[in-house]
Amino acid sequence: MDFLSPTRWEDALAAKAEHPAALPIAGGTDVMVELNFDQRRPGHLLDLGRVGELTEWETHEEYVRLGAAVPYTRIMERLRAELPGLALAAHTVGSPQIRNRGTVGGNLGAASPAGDCHPALLAAGAEVEAASVRGTRLIPVEEFYTGVKRNALAPDELIRAVRVRTADGPQQFSKVGTRNAMVIAVCAFGLALHPATRTVRTGIGSAAPTPVRARAAEDFLNAALTADGFWESGRALPPSLYRQFAELCAGACNPIDDVRGSAAYRRHAVGVMARRTLAWTWDEFRGPGRSTEGGATCA
Repeated sequence: MDFLSPTRWEDALAAKAEHPAALPIAGGTDVMVELNFDQRRPGHLLDLGRVGELTEWETHEEYVRLGAAVPYTRIMERLRAELPGLALAAHTVGSPQIRNRGTVGGNLGAASPAGDCHPALLAAGAEVEAASVRGTRLIPVEEFYTGVKRNALAPDELIRAVRVRTADGPQQFSKVGTRNAMVIAVCAFGLALHPATRTVRTGIGSAAPTPVRARAAEDFLNAALTADGFWESGRALPPSLYRQFAELCAGACNPIDDVRGSAAYRRHAVGVMARRTLAWTWDEFRGPGRSTEGGATCA
């Protein structure tokens, strides 16, 4: 196995163009596990850890541009206000050591259905900045996942950054695991309210072959919140709305039975998380002292 270690982004792209099968590595929290268990044995390993620009981020009015190698710890410490859902998801990733090394770019590249950042990125609204010697393109995150551990990158492309819409409303993330920490998700759920556009977005992890949005649930909730004037009034949502939203979110799942949980349990858990995260975000949207009537207790 040959080890390629560029220090400039242009050199990294050139190396990937010359060796399309080269396996990129930055934090290495997923790649090293696969190498150690002999699950992958690439001819070339492309180390991106010395490309400084990949560890930087930029805050714009409408979005945050995260370099592909920005570690989870930096998101938790420095970008909690701009990216609250992603910061919550980052808290659930592995151990402190893993959070210091692991990156959103690596999570995307691995494209595991159980990746912790995926539901938050789907809910917030993100685009993947893919680059090659041929140029750069933006891929909506919901189009990035093409199958189990497969993504939309061309063989000569690398993830340069992720553009995540800056939060203009409350966001939440919830995860079910077989223990409280350092665990792969049995299932996960992200929810973001976008008051500026009067829309709600969701993200579901580890409950389908790829991370998915619950689009029917989003359409239902968007219509209900608009038709009944909830955005303007900030009134408590009725229990029937929570139940319908939860059922539609569970219906968006296409899970499997495996050692971590059954398909039936995953559907049920996603419905519970949908109700709870909607209650939490709506309470936050309404403001202090105006707790939800029926949402938080209906799980």
